[in-house]
Amino acid sequence: MTMQIIYKASDVTEAHIVAGLLHANGIESHVGGHYLQGAIGDIAAFDFANVQIDDEDIVLAQSIIHAYENNQEKPVEDFKKHTLADKLLIVLLLSLLVIFILYLSIR
Repeated sequence: MTMQIIYKASDVTEAHIVAGLLHANGIESHVGGHYLQGAIGDIAAFDFANVQIDDEDIVLAQSIIHAYENNQEKPVEDFKKHTLADKLLIVLLLSLLVIFILYLSIR
């Protein structure tokens, strides 16, 4: 069986995260590029770390990686979903906090 690169990570840590996701879904993988990244030293290295899998697992692995990549943007999207009522409540609570602090400083 041959292995193909399914994911090029920004660093070895991210490659291991992706490999862990694949492993949790029953896909064996190999993380490559450990020693190539270390040869660069303090310079930021790109495209050295990669995740390789068997040819037969490509379709499932692509769907898992696609879900991983889409979830990385989720915290930004969640912030945008706050309603006007949520934002007003936050402003009200912050205003009450400021008033309380001013009250304590005058006292």
